[in-house]
Amino acid sequence: MKIFDGQFPRELEDEAIYIMREVAAQFERPAILFSGGKDSITLVRLAQKAFYPGKIPFPLLHVDTGHNFPETIAFRDRLAEELGLELIVRYVQDAIDQKKVQEESGKYASRNALQTVTLLDAIEELKFDACLGGARRDEEKARAKERIFSVRDDFGQWDSKKQRPELFDMLNGRINVGENVRVFPISNWTEIDVWNYIREEGLEIPSIYYAHERDIFERDGMIWPDSPFINKSDNEAVSKKVVRFRTVGDMTCTAAVESEAKHIDRVIEEILSATISERGARIDDKRSEAAMEKRKNNGYF
Repeated sequence: MKIFDGQFPRELEDEAIYIMREVAAQFERPAILFSGGKDSITLVRLAQKAFYPGKIPFPLLHVDTGHNFPETIAFRDRLAEELGLELIVRYVQDAIDQKKVQEESGKYASRNALQTVTLLDAIEELKFDACLGGARRDEEKARAKERIFSVRDDFGQWDSKKQRPELFDMLNGRINVGENVRVFPISNWTEIDVWNYIREEGLEIPSIYYAHERDIFERDGMIWPDSPFINKSDNEAVSKKVVRFRTVGDMTCTAAVESEAKHIDRVIEEILSATISERGARIDDKRSEAAMEKRKNNGYF
């Protein structure tokens, strides 16, 4: 495999396409977890190539917290319509109304962790036996522990100590009744690989990835998007800044970064010179040292 030289290493695309075809061969009811972010957009492109000239054989599943960026939701709906894909949306608000989860309160209230119950309900309701996600090993240490085929038990839980070995390209999709598998076709990619792929493929992405003027406020050294979904203190003043988002969660868990990058080449330049990690702007990862692993143990994405 080529060492990074500014071009996307196409061997990674071959691997991801192979994984997607294995999913189609080994499972009866797979779905693509689609948030409208750059990684899940990449998955859709890979699925197009994997099954061309046929149609992508998997529906898209989005767990909507109700606090998402409107730009991302509009992009999600448009992409699904343009590609003729089945888009299934399940809402965290429904789980709150049914009293399956309790809305958080306080200045750090977020629905991010509440998504797990809605996701697991959707998997059970729709009988999905495999869910393809855009997680990558370089994002966060808990994600680095997961295998490409990551088995979840019949409660949707993940145990990092009970993972199957994956030798060479042998992917074992055999599961017991009630179990399901999370599949990560771009697990071996880096953030820069994703951006180079988006550039080379000419993929459209939501506008919030590029620099734009936005109402923001600052808290704990981070730039928060102003939103009616975030509980602000009286001393947290809203101002305008030119920012962009490096990852896309919902508005309560995703901080912005100051940026002048209005096109993809400038974005890549910024990332290459960045001194903080991609997840460094994720407010949800800062709740504890093991925040992501705890969420994954409970069935998170």
